[in-house]
Amino acid sequence: MTGTMTPPAARESRASVTGPLAGPRITPTKVAANVVLLVVAVCFLLPMAWIVVASLDAEATLSFGLPDAVTVDNFSAIMTPELTWLPLWNAFVLSAGSAAITVVVSVLAAYPLSRYRMRFGKYFLYSVLFGTCLPITAIMVPVYALFVQLNLLDSLPGTIFFMAATSLPMAIWMTKNFMDSVPISLEEAAWTEGASAMQALRRIVLPLMRPGIAVVFIFVFVQAWGNFFVPFVLLLSPEKQPAAVSIFAFFGQYGSVAYGQLAAYSLLYAAPVLGLYVLVNRISGSAFALAGAVKG
Repeated sequence: MTGTMTPPAARESRASVTGPLAGPRITPTKVAANVVLLVVAVCFLLPMAWIVVASLDAEATLSFGLPDAVTVDNFSAIMTPELTWLPLWNAFVLSAGSAAITVVVSVLAAYPLSRYRMRFGKYFLYSVLFGTCLPITAIMVPVYALFVQLNLLDSLPGTIFFMAATSLPMAIWMTKNFMDSVPISLEEAAWTEGASAMQALRRIVLPLMRPGIAVVFIFVFVQAWGNFFVPFVLLLSPEKQPAAVSIFAFFGQYGSVAYGQLAAYSLLYAAPVLGLYVLVNRISGSAFALAGAVKG
């Protein structure tokens, strides 16, 4: 009888490979981390659940509870031009205007920082980084005095420009990082063909970093959409205030609050932002894929 004998060590290694795989070890650290994450998830999900339930309850209160009868009267009560549609339009104008201005200025500011070696470029970036740490409440008093002197108080264009200026530091950093992923060799080839720096920026760099520009635009838009303090201070007329400020209409005197209408209004107010967050996730994946392809 002919054949080959399998060594015992080989049989043991083969059994260890073909046998059932051992599961991950459960340690006290992992259990504690899962418990903390579960508590955080509950803290976020309970308010969201209250908003959805209260928006369908005609007699909603601050306490969480299932309604006796599901109704859409809260949505019918708030869907008026003065209460909902005009503030939402004002919020869109403020957010889209400030995002567009911020994107244009951040591209023009990030291009020399990304493409040229300047003596004070590093210090300029550090000063920009410091601007991201400056709280907006610390400068609102001089800004309010400046708006009064320039006769820009209660002005939508003035508020748009100021909100764009407050978003510029972070936008410049983000735009520069996206622009660094575009190889400069493509611009050098365009320069040899006679293209200027602005033509190379417009025809080569911007199309390649389009996902990054979209991410910066949506980031600034969402930030301006939820901004309450700046419009509250600089816009005085009720017909010019955005939705973040007009939400005060549901808070009555002596502590009375229309909780059902407030919950319904919050859902309508948050719907565009939730859609933009989904769009950010998809565009961010495309931008990171572009950066990986260029570096690879």
